[in-house]
Amino acid sequence: MPSIASIFPPLSFKIVDVGAMWTGADADRYANLVQALPCEVIGFEPIAAEYQKLIAMKRPQHRYFPYFIGDGFARIFYECKAPFTSSLLEPDAVMAENFELLGEYLEVVQTHQVQTTRLDDVPETVGVDLLKVDVQGGEMMVFEGAPQRLNSALIVDVEVEFIQLYKNQPLFAEIDFFLRSRGFMLHQIHPYSLTFKSSLATKDAASRQTSWADAIYVRNGPAFDVLEPMALLKLAAMLHENYRSYDLAARTLDAHDRKTQSDLCRRYVNLMAS
Repeated sequence: MPSIASIFPPLSFKIVDVGAMWTGADADRYANLVQALPCEVIGFEPIAAEYQKLIAMKRPQHRYFPYFIGDGFARIFYECKAPFTSSLLEPDAVMAENFELLGEYLEVVQTHQVQTTRLDDVPETVGVDLLKVDVQGGEMMVFEGAPQRLNSALIVDVEVEFIQLYKNQPLFAEIDFFLRSRGFMLHQIHPYSLTFKSSLATKDAASRQTSWADAIYVRNGPAFDVLEPMALLKLAAMLHENYRSYDLAARTLDAHDRKTQSDLCRRYVNLMAS
């Protein structure tokens, strides 16, 4: 699909990535946006070895901080055998043992007493457009420390879980209620599954238990008229470039045109038809 940049004035975006561990280019949830339009990425990765990997990549316009983002309180950090499963919440080993490989991944190798930092207290995150949060059960702590950043974010891309893999972990229903109460609409959800241990759990066994998902929330959708024109342009660009959500991008541009007496929506429709 053509880039929306060809019909837009120059735009730049700020992405805040809480849980920025590098797990491969195919796992970078905002790669399409970064490739299409100018973006500044502010990322947070508290595991020292993983933080150093990010620094060593020297990606332009990417800045990283080794902070434990949360609610501002002292917490215990549970470092797990598989680094991407480490969390500010204790893994639920009993639940994990129900699934293939998960118990091994969630095995705690060491714990650390840490001081969490509120996202609102990090000046580099002011003006966030896209907030991505993937912190293995600690998402609500991040949101509780970020009321101001949530007020400016146009899209929240958050990992949610349906099974309590960490003790006292808020699940999807609680995350969803929290974000909806702050003016966000659930727009897309991309689920992932686990395989139960059983006599049929061979290497060919299919994963059928929906366990977690990447959930994409959009500010004020679908009643976009409350947003300012620049916010509408940015939202349309992110929906088009990063999420391939062409119908909602068009609706966003229609709201922009009503506010500014412009014709970007018509130009967008022509662009998509070309």
